[in-house]
Amino acid sequence: MAVLARTVRSAYCGDVVSRISGTRSRPRAAGGPATSESSFFTRAISGLREVGVRAELLLEEVPAPTRLAPHAVALSGEVVPSHLEDDEAIATGRFVLLHDPAEPEPWEGAWRVVSYAKAQMEPEVGHDPLAGQAGWSWLTDALDTAELGWAAAAGTVTCVTSESFGALVDRPPSVELEIRASWTPVLTPGREDVELAAHLGAWGDLLCTLAGLPPLPEGVVALSGTRR
Repeated sequence: MAVLARTVRSAYCGDVVSRISGTRSRPRAAGGPATSESSFFTRAISGLREVGVRAELLLEEVPAPTRLAPHAVALSGEVVPSHLEDDEAIATGRFVLLHDPAEPEPWEGAWRVVSYAKAQMEPEVGHDPLAGQAGWSWLTDALDTAELGWAAAAGTVTCVTSESFGALVDRPPSVELEIRASWTPVLTPGREDVELAAHLGAWGDLLCTLAGLPPLPEGVVALSGTRR
């Protein structure tokens, strides 16, 4: 089936293309535990600036939500095969990382990733009853392939078919698949920066898989870099 043809396990590689500059936290009084928490969060997300992703994936920091957790950082992602940021993206998404030392019960931990990814698909995918299952498996495969710890995953996979009529009848049908997912990274103390970066990399793999990019050749290694 068409949708299953995209069920691939891609390793993230190529130059990282990013504009990741800072974080957003709720205002706090100076000094004390709150300052320590903010410093810990800043150190923990430092690895996001060095994450290796495919060169086709462009990352940029965007305003983070302020009401979901005391600390948050958000990135948008676009898959652009030409590597040129002014060209049209074939898949888009957002990756939001939340941190709450109080460990909200639904999270089952102090960290939470909230994300979405969407892309136009082949028209026949709109009639594939396994589209949702395949889409969710791309996420879990990406996390498992990276050998990451994660818990309390939840989300939806939505497949929308659009058909045009009347004066617009010449437009071909279109199908969009959207994956909204959240999960709790299970991290090793002292390695938060490395492992959080790997969670971002796995989400980048999901976005590239959704875009239909082929797996990279064996032996190709991810390189880190920045775009100012």
